[in-house]
Amino acid sequence: MRLNDVDRLHVVTGGPGSGKSTLIEALAAAGVATSAEVGRAIIREELAAGGSALPWADHYAFAERMIEREVAAHADALASGLTVVLDRGVPDVIGFLRVSGLAVPPPIDAAARACRYNHRVFIAPWWPEIFTTDAERKQTPAEARATFAVMVATYRDYGYRLVELPRVPVAERVAFIRQAIQV
Repeated sequence: MRLNDVDRLHVVTGGPGSGKSTLIEALAAAGVATSAEVGRAIIREELAAGGSALPWADHYAFAERMIEREVAAHADALASGLTVVLDRGVPDVIGFLRVSGLAVPPPIDAAARACRYNHRVFIAPWWPEIFTTDAERKQTPAEARATFAVMVATYRDYGYRLVELPRVPVAERVAFIRQAIQV
């Protein structure tokens, strides 16, 4: 894999309720190639099937499902040949385990070292004015703030440079990302 292949893959991460998914949806509507958050899809699937691989029920089962899907999303984005903005990345699985106080299994660590993205990662800061909970997002504001801090540390630990997204309307965030990645 050439370095410029992974340079096309841009991650947006952060704590829950910080506007990541709204931003990804707006980027997609503006014609930018995107990849949706896999964690929310897994939660929806598990809830519909009565499964237990939920972040509040079985952390490791959820992390195993997430790592499979994040690695697949990475491969799909690479295979597309396009510049892609991803709603979270492989290191987010590690952040999830860390914020849950759990050890990171070696295969998940290895996946984060193998599945690389552009060295610059966009992070959505804790933003209390837009934070909400729903059936898929059950974290408290304190947990959301802690998740943001853990994602900062995790991405830095894996060698990424973080660029904090401004707390501005979504259209301005879209313009910020588009200018930064030249799409």
